[in-house]
Amino acid sequence: MVEIKNLTMRFGTQLLFEDINLTLNKGNRYGLIGANGAGKSTFLKILSGEIEASSGEISIDSGLKVGVLGQDQFAFENFTLKDAVLYGNKRLYDAVKEKERLYMSEEFTDEINERLSELEIITAEEDPTYEYETRCERILSSLGLNEYDKLMSEIENSDKFKVLLAQVLFPKPDILFLDEPTNNLDIEAISWLENELNRHDGTMVVISHDRHFLNGVCTDILDVDFKKVREFAGNYDDWYIASNLIQKQAQMERDKKLKEKEELEKFIARFSANASKAKQATSRQKKLDKLDISDILTSSRREPSIVFKMNREIGNEILELNEISKSFGEKIIFDKFNFKLEKGDKVAIIGKNGVGKSTLCKIITAEILPDSGSVHLGATIEPGYFAQDINSKLTSDLKLYEHLQDSKNKDLDEIRRCLGRMLFSGAEQEKSVKDLSGGEKHRVMLSKLMLIKPNLLILDEPNNHLDLEAIIALGEALYQFRGNVICVSHDRELIDAFANRIIHLKGDGEVVDFRGSFEEYRNTLYQDY
Repeated sequence: MVEIKNLTMRFGTQLLFEDINLTLNKGNRYGLIGANGAGKSTFLKILSGEIEASSGEISIDSGLKVGVLGQDQFAFENFTLKDAVLYGNKRLYDAVKEKERLYMSEEFTDEINERLSELEIITAEEDPTYEYETRCERILSSLGLNEYDKLMSEIENSDKFKVLLAQVLFPKPDILFLDEPTNNLDIEAISWLENELNRHDGTMVVISHDRHFLNGVCTDILDVDFKKVREFAGNYDDWYIASNLIQKQAQMERDKKLKEKEELEKFIARFSANASKAKQATSRQKKLDKLDISDILTSSRREPSIVFKMNREIGNEILELNEISKSFGEKIIFDKFNFKLEKGDKVAIIGKNGVGKSTLCKIITAEILPDSGSVHLGATIEPGYFAQDINSKLTSDLKLYEHLQDSKNKDLDEIRRCLGRMLFSGAEQEKSVKDLSGGEKHRVMLSKLMLIKPNLLILDEPNNHLDLEAIIALGEALYQFRGNVICVSHDRELIDAFANRIIHLKGDGEVVDFRGSFEEYRNTLYQDY
C-alpha cells in the first residue's frame, strides 16, 4: 500500500530521522508515537505529500484514495455542515453542486441536458447506491451534530473539528492519515470513532496522545525515537513492554561488554611486561581492539516528575453546591443541582461537549455565578485551578521563572527546580511565556500548581497538548495526591488512573453522580462508553 524508502528529514542542522525503510500494509492500523518534537507530525506530513523529505521517497499504490485529516477548522466557514462533509469527496461534491446549479436554469438546452448526463455518470461512479446525503447526515449525527444545514461559521470551534473528521471519513479512503483525531472529541465521540476505524480495512496511520484509543484501534506501532522510525507489532501496551525489554537487553549487553573490557585491560596491564605471559597479553589486546562497545542511544522521551503536595490539611468541610441552577438562554445547564465533596473524593467530570463541564468548574471557582443556589467552600480549602483556556491566558513577555514568582513563591531556586522537573532545561527557562507551545504552557501551569500546593485541585482538561509520558505522570500524581481532585477530561486512561467518583453531565440539567471508578460506571451502562 505505502512504501517508504531511505527517508531522511532534516531542518537545518537538526536531524529528525534518517534512512527509514518501511512498508505499510493493507489492513494494518499504525499508531505513530513519540515525544513532542520528535517528528511525528512531520513524518505524517511527508507520508501525505504535504511536505517533502530531505531525501528518500514515498510510493503509494496507484488508484488508491488517500484521506488526510484537515487541520484548518476555519476553511469551510461558508459551507453547510453537510456540504463540508460531502467536500471530502471533491469529485462527487463538484458534480452534485453543478447539477444543482444546472437544474435551476430557466431553460434546458441540449448542452445542459448533455452535461447533466455526464454529471449523473460521475455521481453514479462515486456513489453507486445514491446514499451520499444519508451517509453525511449519519456521520454528523454520530458526532452529535444534527443541524445539517447550519453554516460552519455558526458552530463552536470544537464542533468544526468534528466536521473535518466526518469529512475525511465520508469517502471511505483506502489510506487514512490522521493527526490527533481525538482532539476536541468527548468520550462518546471517541468511542464512536474507535468503532469506525476498527472497520477500516485499508491502511491507516494515526497520531494520538490517548493511550486507550491507541490500544483500542492500533494493530501496529510506529515509534519515532533515536532518529529512527521503528515498527512494533501490537497496540500501545504491547509496544511499551517490547520497547522496555529491548532497552534493558541493550543495557545488559553493554554492561557485559564493559565488564569484559575491564578484565582484559587488567590482564594486559599486569602481564604485558612478563615475557612468559606476553603472548597471552598480545592475544587479549587483539580481542580488546575488536570489542565493540556501542553507546546506548539516548531516547527523545522524557518523563516529567509531577508531584502535588498540600500546604494545609483539609478540614471536615470541603465543598458544597446547594440547589445550583444555570442556563444560557433557553439552554439548561444545571437545574437545582446539589453536590457535596467528601474527604478522599477524586472526581472525574464527564459528558458531551457543551453540556456544562467547564461551566461547573467556573461556578466552583467563582469565575461565573449561578442563576440561583449557593457555593460553599470550606474554611481550610486552598484551591488550585487549571482553566481549559489557559493557553490564551499565558501571553506575557515574562521569562518562565519570572512568571511563576509571586508573593507566596519567592524562592527562585525552588522555582527553577520545579521547572526542571517539568522538563524545562536552564536555557528553556529563559523563554518568554508567550512564545511557548500549547504543551509547554500546560507544563508551566502544572509547575505553578505544584508550587502553590493547594489541597483542592480543580482541573479542566489538563491533559490537552500533553504527550503520553506526561499524561501517565499526571494520572499517577493525581492518584498519589492526598487532597481532593475535581477533573474534567475525555482521556479514559487518565480518568481510570485517579477517579473514585464520576459526575456525568448528560445535558438539559440531568446529572448522574456515581461513586466508584470509571470502569465500574461504564459497566452500569448499556452502551459502549
